[in-house]
Amino acid sequence: MSEEFKEQLRKYSEDSLPEDERAEVERELEKLEAYQVYLDELMEREDQQTPKHFIHKPDLPEKNTSKKAKKTALRKEKRIIRRGKWKARFANTFTVLAFVLAFTVISTIITAVFYNSGDRVDRYRDVLISAVAVSRPNTSLNLNANGKFFFRMEYSGRLMKQIGSEQVDVGSYSSKFLLGLGGIGNYNWTDQQSGNTGSFNFNYPQAAQSTGGQRSDAQEWERLEMLPEGTVAEAYLSFDRLYSTDELLKKLEPLNVLPVWFAVDGGQAADERSFSTLLGFPYQPLWHAEDMTVREISSEKWGWFGKVTSSTSSSPSVESYGSGELREQNFIETLQLLQKYKTITRNAAPFLKVDKSLSYLEEHGVHLYGAVITGPVKELLKLQKDSWVSNIRIGEVRLWNWRD
Repeated sequence: MSEEFKEQLRKYSEDSLPEDERAEVERELEKLEAYQVYLDELMEREDQQTPKHFIHKPDLPEKNTSKKAKKTALRKEKRIIRRGKWKARFANTFTVLAFVLAFTVISTIITAVFYNSGDRVDRYRDVLISAVAVSRPNTSLNLNANGKFFFRMEYSGRLMKQIGSEQVDVGSYSSKFLLGLGGIGNYNWTDQQSGNTGSFNFNYPQAAQSTGGQRSDAQEWERLEMLPEGTVAEAYLSFDRLYSTDELLKKLEPLNVLPVWFAVDGGQAADERSFSTLLGFPYQPLWHAEDMTVREISSEKWGWFGKVTSSTSSSPSVESYGSGELREQNFIETLQLLQKYKTITRNAAPFLKVDKSLSYLEEHGVHLYGAVITGPVKELLKLQKDSWVSNIRIGEVRLWNWRD
């Protein structure tokens, strides 16, 4: 170690170095790990030496004094180096923490700007709700969006079913987004039956005709007859042929029941005979931002320079047992929305074949081969005499909650 550097170390320990020289010394101290180890080893060797080596030498007092001075100098240098090392460590730690904090703030700003520009928060929510609604009979989804750090957004909400006049909670759903990339949807059902769409398969008309007119749902009717009169139930109906939406609604109008979901022939029923993936639309249309009519816009001052703008919108009106063309058009537009956001749709409804279904519907139109309805058990029993109902499956049952 040069005398010049020793002098710099002395001034560094006394806090008398200029800032530029202090920074240079601290950089040098970071490189002195090997020198620190050498000093430790040197101190150990000197401590282990015995006085016998110097016992017969006449200059022993002088050498002992020299050794003590050397040891004192080495210890001082060791303290200076250790002090410099800790200062360097604190400086590096502070730099890392400052970088993490700055990155967190910047990522939060970018996340907020990204999701709020172009109404992405509402649009992604609409896609998730629509994907669940068209692929799972009688299942609706209420979603909340929660912005996270580092360009992430999490959607979470409850899965609901219409049983009688009440909405019944059947589970939860969540999906995590990284910017515009949606993650795999996580379904958490309260019971296995609610999440298994194959438990309540519909029969396609040609499949019903192949049984030679013999009914395969006798046990379901018996089960329905055994239910107490003061109960409501969910029923999955299959038809004797394909119906338009208007035709089906007219058949249901005389009954004191509530239509919930319509099963649509999207090509897979006739070609593949596979019902692991169902396709349909809810009785209440899935209105999107483009369908809404703005009635009123109001602005309110917020803070010194801010302004909050709110609007009142209304959706198209539909007849309770009509407006079939409007309902079918809304269904097509919903599939087109899902087609535009294929990755999000695939993660929410993995088996949904949007492209193939849209192509088939544009060529053949929208036709229904099944429906989900709910209502009092005594009203559902009336369907046993109707020839247009080829099959029935009973789903959820609840105590009386019906409101006419």
